[in-house]
Amino acid sequence: MSAARITVVGTHGGQYFGASAADAVRCASVIVGSPRHLRFIDPTAAGGRTFVEMAGGLGHVLDTIEVAHHDGRHVCVLSSGDPGFFGIVRLLGERFGRDALDVHPAPSSVSLAFARIGLTWDDAVVVSAHGRPSDTAIEAIQLHAKVAVLTAPLQPPQSLGAALIHAGAPARRVTVATKLGESGESVIQTDIEGLASGEFDPMSVVVFIDPMSQRAEVPSLAWGLPESSFDHRNGMITKSEVRAVALGKLDLPATGVLWDVGAGSGSVAIECARLRPRLRVFAIERNEVDAARIGENARKHGVSVEVVVGSAPQGLATLPDPSRVFIGGGGIEALDASIARLTSGGVVVATHVIVDRAAESWKRLGNLVQIGVSRGRAIVDGVRLEAENPVFITWGPGTTADPV
Repeated sequence: MSAARITVVGTHGGQYFGASAADAVRCASVIVGSPRHLRFIDPTAAGGRTFVEMAGGLGHVLDTIEVAHHDGRHVCVLSSGDPGFFGIVRLLGERFGRDALDVHPAPSSVSLAFARIGLTWDDAVVVSAHGRPSDTAIEAIQLHAKVAVLTAPLQPPQSLGAALIHAGAPARRVTVATKLGESGESVIQTDIEGLASGEFDPMSVVVFIDPMSQRAEVPSLAWGLPESSFDHRNGMITKSEVRAVALGKLDLPATGVLWDVGAGSGSVAIECARLRPRLRVFAIERNEVDAARIGENARKHGVSVEVVVGSAPQGLATLPDPSRVFIGGGGIEALDASIARLTSGGVVVATHVIVDRAAESWKRLGNLVQIGVSRGRAIVDGVRLEAENPVFITWGPGTTADPV
């Protein structure tokens, strides 16, 4: 095997950055790049060099590089921006080993996009849609205040916008940046609705900023939200401290199906959807007014929750099997029906205010804890503790047999 190295040179508007990058291009005997990269190479200075067009599948291109590398020829691969940032360096490193590469980056498309709108990006979440499902991008946009997505022909900006609307994503300021530093550069400011209805170059950087965040660079994660965060009827809501513990016991997976049975205000379902946007969440509630309220609460929080009007167990019959179930209402019959449908490795969490029901639930799930909360209330010039009704939480994989 030859000791010749493979150089990877990032470009920006046909420019290389640094003398070593320019030397690598000038001295290469094999130059690999897309048509838009190769057109910047002066053909009069080509000499006996070979030009390899990077188009379609990359398998044949890598094979060509391997032959030239084996023959001891100096190969130079041209790439846009920083080739180590969601770029060709990963593939080349896997094929030839990182010790065979010399990399000379240019400014990345993401750094240029944030520069165009005058924002720092060291705190941004960056997601690539090249050859990847959109779920990861949608989850990042819903969870974080500053996100950049690299779109692709199969995942263009407008399809990302449509997916965000379908997911009930919260409002975001959107910037679509295209051909940065090149002829035809475009930087368009819009919102999620404008993104979904527009027509954009598929090879773009789309930046999402939370307009409600005064400091987008400090995202946070919270659960067990206060009851005031949800519209509810006469206190029919799982208290925030109990909800926080229940969410922990649910051990939410990134994907799958969750049922919130006897959902009431939908507070548990909504918090699950906030924490795991790719989880498919069903809220089952028999009261039609409460069911409508769940939909409004979900829209307020910018999450997708599928509301089912019905009683358990009858209302569960047509739903997909769950990997997680929270039962806030419906009794032991709803619990047994949920256990029967639970997928392998699944978890059921239930809350009870009646000791006898908690004991029956414990027999099936195997774990039981009582949550007793006292909240501070003002009194004269001091504070007193006011006890909430104790709540029992049971959880486990579920069984019809008594625990041993």
